Amino acid sequence: MALHFPKLKPAYCLVAFLASAFQAFGMYNIHALSGVTEGGIFGLILLLAHWFHLSPAISSFVLNASCYALGWRTLGRDFIGYSIAASCGYSTAYAVCERFPPLWPQIASMPLTASIVGALFIGIGAGLCVRVGGATSGDDALAMSLNRLTKIPIQWLYLISDLTVLGLSLSYIPLKRIGYSLLTVVLSGQIIGWIQRIRF
Repeated sequence: MALHFPKLKPAYCLVAFLASAFQAFGMYNIHALSGVTEGGIFGLILLLAHWFHLSPAISSFVLNASCYALGWRTLGRDFIGYSIAASCGYSTAYAVCERFPPLWPQIASMPLTASIVGALFIGIGAGLCVRVGGATSGDDALAMSLNRLTKIPIQWLYLISDLTVLGLSLSYIPLKRIGYSLLTVVLSGQIIGWIQRIRF
């Protein structure tokens, strides 16, 4: 039976699509080159692959699907509609980016710059998407759901999730590299929280 989304706002769908495309641009041109890891679901997927040899194809599906199911249950049907728009924007933009060489290959040797610039792309892209009610990843869906259930500000929920995973990742990732990742997740989480409070 097909889903119907009578309350979806076309402008919000467009924002979710473009914001996620912006995020994908940053992921391809910054994060994929810098070697800076992530917290949240992505970091947990890497952790499970390293220690338990679980295929990311399986773990990413299970973890993200669980978070989206919680989002649907907590945030409603419109959440799924905006998340579909966001996912389409992310996938389309990343597929386009892959057809071209990275714009700033030298950023691979500048982890501090990559951490800051990468946080801007993730924070702004995910922040705008979350603001209109969608999620590009399980991280966003989980944070939005917990924000609705607990009323804890969303930036602190991102931080708790990221710190937990990054702390566990110290079991196989050098401390210096984790430091750059910590900077990225702190900055991006705060940007997301700031954007969520904007009224439009």
